[in-house]
Amino acid sequence: MSHAQPIPEARTIEAVMDRTRVDRAAMDQLIRDRLRSDVLLVNQIAEYIIQAGGKRLRPLVHLLAARACGHVGNDHIQLAAVIEFIHTATLLHDDVVDESDRRRGQQAAHTVWGNAASVLVGDFLYSRSFQLMVELESPRVMSILADTTNTIAAGEVLQLMQLGDADLDESGYLRVIGDKTACLFAAAARLGAVIGHADDGLEEALASYGFALGQAFQITDDWLDYSGQDGALGKNLGDDLAEGKVTLPLIQALRRAGEVDRTFLTDVIRSGGTEDLDRVREILRASGALDESLARAVDFSDRAVQALDALPDCPERDALATLARFAVDRSL
Repeated sequence: MSHAQPIPEARTIEAVMDRTRVDRAAMDQLIRDRLRSDVLLVNQIAEYIIQAGGKRLRPLVHLLAARACGHVGNDHIQLAAVIEFIHTATLLHDDVVDESDRRRGQQAAHTVWGNAASVLVGDFLYSRSFQLMVELESPRVMSILADTTNTIAAGEVLQLMQLGDADLDESGYLRVIGDKTACLFAAAARLGAVIGHADDGLEEALASYGFALGQAFQITDDWLDYSGQDGALGKNLGDDLAEGKVTLPLIQALRRAGEVDRTFLTDVIRSGGTEDLDRVREILRASGALDESLARAVDFSDRAVQALDALPDCPERDALATLARFAVDRSL
């Protein structure tokens, strides 16, 4: 990529990462500085999770949105760290609840240190995130993030109630992933507009972008759980089925499949486990459920890109559009 030319559109995830390198480095340093604790175990587990990396899409959305709205200063760095702390805390808690043994391609923290330690360090990260946001002295920022963390927690409880529910429909599924996943993406984008002092229309457009991006990302993850290769998601293929989670591919298959296959899927959902994963995957493929699920993800991705029309033409808008496309095409 030649830098002698006019600034090119960031059409790949690598180009987006390159464009945000300085801000991300500042965020990473702040994360490390504020993770330090007098308690050794807190340091060990927090460092283990942060070192596992991932692309940190949620804080990345915030960094880009803030820049797109003309923010100057360093508040966006601190907010990006807050968003990552909140997300990391939810991962620690999720893995205990789900009994997942892999996260981001490595052993889940609770399999190394135990459930109690993982939950308590997750609490530490939550409380640290609130210390950081209070330092910004913005009631609006605190209100948005307090509402968001409460919504995430409610989404977790709702999903727990729905485990093994073969009668779950698409609207119920979308509500769960909206609460659990999309709302933090929406908050990340909205907060970029808030600290950039954007008008209400632009703030709402960015929140809509973030929410649609989050929906696209989660539906694609759920699609990959049945269509991907083992390890591609950094977790075990079929984890959702093993945990009794009824995701969009299963919902589509239950609607489309014949009576024999539908009865089989219902029994598998209620019993859990992955012994019948191969047959489940074949039913999902043959019924068109996988294709339909991916099409729904693409639809949300398109909605996210369309929401960016409210933004001025700038490199950050291009980068945000690329993130929306990456949500459904992880090869970008």
